[in-house]
Amino acid sequence: MARADATVQRLHVAADLTANALIEMDAKQAHYLRNVLRLEAGAPLLVFNGRDGEWRGALQEVGKKRVVLRLDRQTRPQDVGGDIWLMVAPVKKDRLDYLAQKATEMGVGRFLPVITKRTQSPKGGLKLDKIAANLVEAAEQCNIMSVPHLAEPASLSEVLAAFPPDRQLVFCDEDAAPETGFDAAALKGEKLALLIGPEGGFSDDERDALKARADTHVLSLGRRILRTDTAVVAALARLQVLLGDW
Repeated sequence: MARADATVQRLHVAADLTANALIEMDAKQAHYLRNVLRLEAGAPLLVFNGRDGEWRGALQEVGKKRVVLRLDRQTRPQDVGGDIWLMVAPVKKDRLDYLAQKATEMGVGRFLPVITKRTQSPKGGLKLDKIAANLVEAAEQCNIMSVPHLAEPASLSEVLAAFPPDRQLVFCDEDAAPETGFDAAALKGEKLALLIGPEGGFSDDERDALKARADTHVLSLGRRILRTDTAVVAALARLQVLLGDW
């Protein structure tokens, strides 16, 4: 979806955003603005931090040591943002990048890598900085006002043990019959977490543990066998359609 300032670069920053504030860009952003985009002093820029809305400003200083932005005005107030948690078994590198980007575009508020018995990527092998960079980049490019929170990887048993009582768990069960019922009306207004497993599927004991929970709701993705990154997009789309948020 295009925005009014589609030609203006948009970046996520950590600093508080107020009128006339001076924001010093971090080293990576400074390099990008100065050496890749070759912007000069006076060039416009949009920034957001997930708290203070989106702001427009102009580069006040573009030097070898630092790049400084002076804020002018707020272009959009802060919105509430997505509150769906995505709990997903990590996949291989390139597809994990894609998965993180698409989850952000689809309105996920929290991204939680879940390690199951058949997960391809070991817990210690995940590059969280790369996942975080993909979450930020997708939010910057897709006009989203907040970057999803990236949680530390955890085993499925750890996640279920700590699962909050005020949230409902939507379990994408690859073994569920396509006609499996899903009571969307019962979940209207509820806080939701979507769980998608590895391409090898959940083990029998993992599936039994999930189905034994009172807060679990089984969602079928139909007759097709989907890879994890495809299943994420399909499940989020179906869930949002069912809940009237599409």
